[in-house]
Amino acid sequence: MHDVAAQNRAQPTSSSMARIDGIDMLRGLSILLVVVHHVSLRIPLRDGWLETILPRRFLGTLMYNGYEGVFVFFVISGFLIASHSIARWGSLAQIDVRAFYALRAARILPPLALVVSVLAMLHLAGVPFHVIDREGQSLGRALLAVAGLHLNWYEAQTGYLPGGWDVLWSLSIEEAFYLAFPLACLALPRPLWLASALVVIALSLPVTRGTITGNDIWLEKAYLPGMAAIATGILAAMATQRWPRASWSCRVGFALFGSTGLASVLLFGHVLWPLLRDGSMLVLTLSTACLLLALYWDARVEPAKVPPGWGWLLSMGRCSYEIYLTHMFIVFALVALYRASGADAHLGFLWHVPAVLATWALGAALSRGFSEPVNRRLRQAWLTSGPSSGTGDAAPRAASRMTGT
Repeated sequence: MHDVAAQNRAQPTSSSMARIDGIDMLRGLSILLVVVHHVSLRIPLRDGWLETILPRRFLGTLMYNGYEGVFVFFVISGFLIASHSIARWGSLAQIDVRAFYALRAARILPPLALVVSVLAMLHLAGVPFHVIDREGQSLGRALLAVAGLHLNWYEAQTGYLPGGWDVLWSLSIEEAFYLAFPLACLALPRPLWLASALVVIALSLPVTRGTITGNDIWLEKAYLPGMAAIATGILAAMATQRWPRASWSCRVGFALFGSTGLASVLLFGHVLWPLLRDGSMLVLTLSTACLLLALYWDARVEPAKVPPGWGWLLSMGRCSYEIYLTHMFIVFALVALYRASGADAHLGFLWHVPAVLATWALGAALSRGFSEPVNRRLRQAWLTSGPSSGTGDAAPRAASRMTGT
């Protein structure tokens, strides 16, 4: 009977592991915010022609939502990883630690190792924007910080690294969380126990941010606030296991609350901040979770069609991890071209469109030409000789469609 139960736990639920276009579009929005932010820091949207037709404060809001975009992505990551785990093993209490780590490593490590290798070569070659030359920093120490999942802490102690390295701070938070996650699932086998712990972590977001003073980098990149966002996504995934379907009115209510809260933070953060302070980030994460629930429940009824003209955002969401890893290569190349050309800063906003298109193209090429093939091969190699081998080849493929950060 134990063997039969184990076999049943290994069988993935295909409907739960199918892609949901709405979630991919939300991922696309999060990576778009990050790209626009990093371009805008160097080629501002405001102080130019756009300011003649749009409010300066609104343009400033568009420029500085990259951090919020990462937190939206944290919530989505927690939701997808937990949903995949529930689909594969039946419940989080039955998670296979070895297989979980293998799945994460196959997805995360190959493109990360490739990008870090390129960054190291650019540093050694002395390429502008890529040289680690701040006092107290070195290439070897940066490599150790990436591998040791503490690049965020390293920057807080020594200052910002070059942009291509700097964006890796979020991976330190995310992967540190996922190292502990399966162990916590086994240590807290009852859903109520695990959910209670996750609720405490999720709701701690304003407190863990509010107690950080005197170090702006650590305020931005500390472990606990990011982990709170991931915990919020996991709670949403657990909610779909408890309530796999919802009424029309419930779906609409969650969609309205989620989209309104998300838009409020992204577009009117300057209004919310004086009222809520760090609580505005909690509004962001809870709103994202509500929107994920609505998108999931809608997909159970009838998969939504992508609105005409928005397929590009869907595509960006599907290769968002690769875009995130590589977009600074494009940003720095474009900024160098912008400065060398003596372009009119009044029309600087025009450079944002090719920046988004180029980062999308590079991310898609990396995903299709490297990440996905290597991911499939590693999963097939690593999962054919362990406890999850009963899933065969179908599960790794389904999982690769579902996961990714």
